[in-house]
Amino acid sequence: MDFITLTIKFLGLLADFVGNYGLAIIILTIIVRAAMWNLNVQQQRSMKMMQSLQPKLKAIQDRYQNNPQVMQQKMMEFYKEHKFNPMGGCLPLLIQMPIFILLYSALISPQFIQVAGDQHFLFVKSLATTMRATAGISENGTIGVAEGDKFILGNTATIYLPNNEVIRNVKITDPTQAIEVQGDLTPGKDVDFSFSLDHIKLKFSQLEQVEKADVTITNSNIRENETVTFTRRDGLMVATVPTVPVNKTLHWDVILLIALFALTMVVSQKVMMATNKSESTDPTQVALQKSMGTFMPLMIIATFVIIPIPAGVLLYLITSNIIQIAQTVVINKQIDNEQLKKKESVDDLELKNAKKVNGK
Repeated sequence: MDFITLTIKFLGLLADFVGNYGLAIIILTIIVRAAMWNLNVQQQRSMKMMQSLQPKLKAIQDRYQNNPQVMQQKMMEFYKEHKFNPMGGCLPLLIQMPIFILLYSALISPQFIQVAGDQHFLFVKSLATTMRATAGISENGTIGVAEGDKFILGNTATIYLPNNEVIRNVKITDPTQAIEVQGDLTPGKDVDFSFSLDHIKLKFSQLEQVEKADVTITNSNIRENETVTFTRRDGLMVATVPTVPVNKTLHWDVILLIALFALTMVVSQKVMMATNKSESTDPTQVALQKSMGTFMPLMIIATFVIIPIPAGVLLYLITSNIIQIAQTVVINKQIDNEQLKKKESVDDLELKNAKKVNGK
């Protein structure tokens, strides 16, 4: 069982518990962020330490600016002396990237569309819908197509052998690349599909006897599924499927999700900058942070326009940003309180020492 299937099954368990796949995605986000709490604390501590060390680092850079090799050596010695890892703040992001990619792959997969593609949540009509996806009607005997559409085979097939022998749930290898469109794809006209017998995971003796196969075809651009019967022709499985033309339309619920993501990202960055603001911070660094806070959301939105992001993934990102905002505030207050107590302890110790000296 692959990670995508495990992710979908886990979401299914959460959905059975909370009653909705949208809530299941939110619960999954909370679980992920809670598991990363200690890493986020370390990230915030790293940022705080970086601020306090910034003046000394700048002094090293200014002193050895004409000798980069020595400057790099002195900076590494400085980091080691203060037990500071400059990459520590990047670790939570690096850990979240595989989770994001896995969730994206799961929610855009045919398996998820089959079990929960029509699931809605609040104003979102379908968690598998992307910004320009058209809601195709699945399992109606025809498949909606537009020029340039891409097709994916399902992960499993039902295989028919001689003497009415049937083998179910046979794995299809490399389903995203297996299927091919023979000839031109013309909306409204029958389309010919084919895939090689090599993509059916059976023994050689069984492959030689394959007569037919029922396989799900998914139009990855409009999120529509059709179960199609392929027949054998030499070393290929072939099928002809009627098509209907579809027009790609904008989905305003997904556009609203993208806007909410951009808003929560901007707020998260502003909260991060506000809680980590320091007079000793390098003005160049402050200016860079402000520029990143402005352009990063725009770049990500542009990416989401180009790459189809399912509504469920956007829901995960929005929830993650909201939790990040709350975590930033809570963790920074915790760190500030620890630093205040530490400072008070030092002041008390200095006061006691001063009293002892004066008493003598």
